[in-house]
Amino acid sequence: MRACIAVVIGVFATCATAEQVTPVQKVLQMLDDMLVKGKSEKENEATAFAAYETFVKDTSWDKSTAISTGNDKIDQLNADIQKASADVMQLSKDIAGLDSDVATWTQDHTDATRVRDTEHADFQATHADYTDAIGAVDRALKTLNASPGTALLQARESLSKMTELTLVPVHARKAIMAFLQSGPNNALLQDAEALMNNQPQASVKNYEGSSSGVIQMVEGLGAKFDDERSELEKKEANNRHAYDMLSQDLTSQIANGKDERESKTARKAGREQDHAAAEGDLADTTATLKEDEKFLADLTAESEQKTSDFGQRQETRAGEIEALGKAIEIMSSDSIGGGSQHLPSLVQKKVSLAQLRVNNNSPLQGSVANFLRSHAERSHSRILSFVATKVRDDPFGKVTKMIRDMITKLTEEANEEAEHKGFCDAEMSTNKATRDAKTEESDTLKAEIDQLTADIAKLAQDIADLSDAIASLDGAVSEASSLRAAEKTKNTATIADAKAATAATTRALAVLKAFYAKAAEATALTQVHANTPYTGSSASGGVVSMLEVIQSDFERLDSETASSEAQAASSHAQFTADSAEDREQKSTDLKHKENTKTQKESSLASASKNLGQVREELNAAYDYYEKLKPSCVDAGVSYAERVAWREEEIESLKEALKMLSGEGM
Repeated sequence: MRACIAVVIGVFATCATAEQVTPVQKVLQMLDDMLVKGKSEKENEATAFAAYETFVKDTSWDKSTAISTGNDKIDQLNADIQKASADVMQLSKDIAGLDSDVATWTQDHTDATRVRDTEHADFQATHADYTDAIGAVDRALKTLNASPGTALLQARESLSKMTELTLVPVHARKAIMAFLQSGPNNALLQDAEALMNNQPQASVKNYEGSSSGVIQMVEGLGAKFDDERSELEKKEANNRHAYDMLSQDLTSQIANGKDERESKTARKAGREQDHAAAEGDLADTTATLKEDEKFLADLTAESEQKTSDFGQRQETRAGEIEALGKAIEIMSSDSIGGGSQHLPSLVQKKVSLAQLRVNNNSPLQGSVANFLRSHAERSHSRILSFVATKVRDDPFGKVTKMIRDMITKLTEEANEEAEHKGFCDAEMSTNKATRDAKTEESDTLKAEIDQLTADIAKLAQDIADLSDAIASLDGAVSEASSLRAAEKTKNTATIADAKAATAATTRALAVLKAFYAKAAEATALTQVHANTPYTGSSASGGVVSMLEVIQSDFERLDSETASSEAQAASSHAQFTADSAEDREQKSTDLKHKENTKTQKESSLASASKNLGQVREELNAAYDYYEKLKPSCVDAGVSYAERVAWREEEIESLKEALKMLSGEGM
């Protein structure tokens, strides 16, 4: 038996010599390394957790601020959407009202034009009748005033034709017919025959006595027709002027209504675009807000869980350090082999991000000349002064024709000036409307450009913030992946070393247990011959127990490291999925804002181009206004004053004509 024990001891000694350390020394070395590693990792974990708490605090503040800002932005976007909807509805009503007004004005203009055309056709027909009547009167007077020898038969023919005129009053027509059918008329015919038989004196006397009354009546008709034709012409000029004013006003209203409709249609389209953009921003902001809220909730839950885990791990590490100290005290001195340098590292890093426009001169002519001269001095009329000179110096027949021509000319000038006045009123009104419309359009475009510039600047800032957030998120994912890879490598090595250490400890225990079992058996066989049997070292039981504890610790290290690795892998996968979802949302938001920015930049370029065109049109309207001013803007004498002066000149000339004809004496 002693030989056997010696052999076992020799074998053990031989193994110790070959490995240069004993299993106990290896266990002690491992215990010492585990103690140092445990204290270091406990301190490192506390430092890492303090950094993690700072990260959670900063990130939570960033997310809370982003959530508050997101809620404020959602409220503002909802208000913007409601305002845009209200503006679109009001603009739609305004456009419908303008369409109705333009249709009404267009129909009024059509009706007024139809009435004017009817009035003008009636005027032309009536004016032609008066002209024919005046011509007939002139011819009748010429035949009646001519030499009796040549006019008796012609007078009958002319007077007969006058009875056919519709404008000759019934009583005058009857008088002429009675003159032509009466006995004196037959006497006139006999006188005509006597005249032809060289008996003129009796004939002339009979003729003049019979025809004087008819001549006076015909002259009266001629003057009446002339006056009525003048009144007709004046009325026509007034009607034409009134129509021109109405037409100009309606045309201006229609043009202004169409311009305003186009402006409101453009504003409506702009507000509809603003509505759509605000809805898009609202959807993006809402989605981002939900992501931020989810992220904050996840971060808070994770922080609470990690805080709890940290406390438990720190408590466990403290207990482990204490146990290791005691074990070292028990085992004394040197440490055991590989694997003890790896203790469970429960330090986990999970990095998250913050988001983010007549004959000889006579006394009568002198009287008429004085009359005209006095009127000329009173009204400062050069025309009346000129005519007065002509009446005094020229033959009577020429004077009468000149005055008639002058009256006609003044009437034509009055009509032309009325037409010009209508043209000026229309053009000045249209020009003013154009200037006002273009000024308003320019102001609207300026406001639109200012708004678009502000929107583009804000979108640019949002795009920069989102780009930074995506880059930061990518960086965080990359860092987390790098940390995760390192952690996995470390855990894999720890598990392998723990398994190896467990196997080594198991072998050592097997050796010791086998030895002590054999030693106990040998002692039982020989105890009859020995007073105190030898059962091995007295510390063998403690060493075996400690080795069993160490074996259990290595097994626990293996199990806890594997569990920690699985939990870290799951947390990293969740973080990666959340980050990918967050990045996809931010990328979508970024793309939407970039598209919106591109659209608004295009709108800005279009608005700037339109503003340039509107300014050119406005300048052209002002240039045209300056061209209209010399002929259309009153320069000291108004249109009404000129009309009054011209009417006074015409009346004075008519009065002079009456005086020359003997009516006014």
